Amino acid sequence: MLCKKLHHAAYRCRDARETADFYTKVLGLKFSHIVGGDYVPSTGLYSPHAHLFFEMEDGSSIAFFECPKDPGNMKDMESPDWIQHFAFEVDSRQALLAAKARLEEAGIAVVGPTDHSFLLSIYFFDPSGHRLELAVRNATDPATFRSFEEAAPELLALWEQTHDWSLRDAAPTH
Repeated sequence: MLCKKLHHAAYRCRDARETADFYTKVLGLKFSHIVGGDYVPSTGLYSPHAHLFFEMEDGSSIAFFECPKDPGNMKDMESPDWIQHFAFEVDSRQALLAAKARLEEAGIAVVGPTDHSFLLSIYFFDPSGHRLELAVRNATDPATFRSFEEAAPELLALWEQTHDWSLRDAAPTH
């Protein structure tokens, strides 16, 4: 497989310091790197920016750009809030519930826990308005994940034909 793991996903933030404080102090990620410049290395365009990286236990990162001179929003403002989000996996249900309590104690509104059958999740927003999810796997049996993988092509075909997810119960599953 060409892609080995996620290195980072990057979004825009409104304030680099506020973002660094949130991701290190509230979520406990490691502030691992910052780069920046007045010109974008890949395009050569003038755009003063700071690019911040926050590392997780597996070495993958979430990253943000503060671009104070560029127009635009922090996120897609036309899609519903629940679509665009970062989802972080936690170790256990207890860790998820403890995080929910800590977030609420810090004055952060939290939705959930929400049971997605294969995941149990909570949702909240960072200071730039990005939706975040903390999730723990409900399903841990490798056979369960194989059955998800085997059913995925048929379910995608059903979706393409009908755009009606309620019909999935009638679709064959493995």
